[in-house]
Amino acid sequence: MTRPPAHDPAHFRKVLGAFPTGVTVVTAMDGERPVGLVIGSFTSVSLDPPLVAFLPAKTSSSYPAIEAAGVFCVNVLAADQGDIAAAFAAKGDNKFDGIAWEAGPHTTSPRIHGCCAWMDCSVDAVHEAGDHWIVVGRVHEMDVDRDAGPMLFHRGQYGTFI
Repeated sequence: MTRPPAHDPAHFRKVLGAFPTGVTVVTAMDGERPVGLVIGSFTSVSLDPPLVAFLPAKTSSSYPAIEAAGVFCVNVLAADQGDIAAAFAAKGDNKFDGIAWEAGPHTTSPRIHGCCAWMDCSVDAVHEAGDHWIVVGRVHEMDVDRDAGPMLFHRGQYGTFI
């Protein structure tokens, strides 16, 4: 059997789509305007110091404002927040329309109401990685807001395991 090469983008997505990921929304303030993007490539990095990382595409229209802010909040979406995932995955400037949020305690980056958990961070390092950036954040404040099942992304669809 001949397999497509690893550099075939469609095959790469199909294979990696077999690995479920959590769904987060990374937010910041662009002056007075809240900005954010949906991120599935999120991970813990270190306990001491507390570090996390997310991987935005270099083509993202939202990431430059987060980069300029130098701070961000990671909002871990609950399974019932599909409307929020869809809003932040869409193009445009009105992603926060109808979405309740408050300023994070350390960075003032938007903390979206109803999420499972959140982490208020400052950018610690940024590394180039192909067509993405690896953004490492130092966690200053964090909490679990709601005991709810997490939203997952698997084989091109949102869902949950609960």
